[in-house]
Amino acid sequence: MLNLPDFPMAIIIFAVTIVASLLGLYAQPLIIQHSLFRPYWLLRKRAYATIFTSGFVHADLGHLLFNMFTYWFFAFPLERQIGAWPFLALYLAGLVCSHACTWFKQRDNPKYASLGASGAISAVLFAFIVYFPTTRIMILPIPVPIPAVLFAVAYVVYSYWGGRRQKGRVNHDAHFCGALSGLAFVALFEPGAWANVARVLSG
Repeated sequence: MLNLPDFPMAIIIFAVTIVASLLGLYAQPLIIQHSLFRPYWLLRKRAYATIFTSGFVHADLGHLLFNMFTYWFFAFPLERQIGAWPFLALYLAGLVCSHACTWFKQRDNPKYASLGASGAISAVLFAFIVYFPTTRIMILPIPVPIPAVLFAVAYVVYSYWGGRRQKGRVNHDAHFCGALSGLAFVALFEPGAWANVARVLSG
């Protein structure tokens, strides 16, 4: 097996996303324009890099803070659980799979564009839930912790609903497909981890 150096992938992704997003929002807006994922042009202009670059920029400061807040709480413990390189593979798989769903839905729409790390972060969140299903998640302004499994179901339902009435450049379809890719990644990478979920569901 190839022995790769153990770089802290989660913190590298965290830092690059914040720096790229802030530069695009407040210093160089062309960074965002060139990074947008445009399904119509993906094959026509071979804009394959935007599958990844769009995941490192955000629509506004609130979008960035919400994503990075979610990432902070789930990415670092998950990386400690599965390792740095598997974490990177999961994150990139989340970007690719979430954009594949978006491409399929919007491939004939020349006006559509999206950005943000939501698809990859959804993959991280749902992989985390498989490993740590008894975790309780606080969501403001709800005053009580929500079980992770219940949150997962609610998140998928909300993403489906949001995708049907989508406005702006925040891609709710990416949330849904990213979540599915996180679940599938764990099933392939460490299928035994699903026993954690089975124990919780069985009571």
